[in-house]
Amino acid sequence: MTALTLARPDDLDRLLPLVAAFHADQGIDRDDDARRRAAVLPLLEGSPHGAIYLAGPRRAPIGYLILSFGWSVKRGGLEGVIDQFFIRPGVRGRGIGSEILNALPNALAGAGLKALHLEVARNDARARAHCERMRFEPREPYLRMTRLL
Repeated sequence: MTALTLARPDDLDRLLPLVAAFHADQGIDRDDDARRRAAVLPLLEGSPHGAIYLAGPRRAPIGYLILSFGWSVKRGGLEGVIDQFFIRPGVRGRGIGSEILNALPNALAGAGLKALHLEVARNDARARAHCERMRFEPREPYLRMTRLL
């Protein structure tokens, strides 16, 4: 099983290149390392708003997962949103992502989470099918909408 460990502040220099690779992979316009650093550092320092997990060996991680926390009266308490999930392209297709998406909900439920959410592009049939195999369900007829501040 692929190790999934909670990232700490001393993991920052290993994490930032992975986040930059994810942003490049997804076409996210974030070429400013200072902004990336400012966004992830509070989570590494123990912010109650989220957590970052490294996948694989801590000294040479093969990926990461960023989880944000929120509260849902509808679901009866704490819920999590997978904000970013990245596995290096060279090791994709080996079941690592599936392994993590199968193990994480059990661990988080034990910590009190009531629901786990993630976003998938509507036109990405492959990713959607994969998430459905991992027992994530579309929340029809809902559409997540965003207003940037």
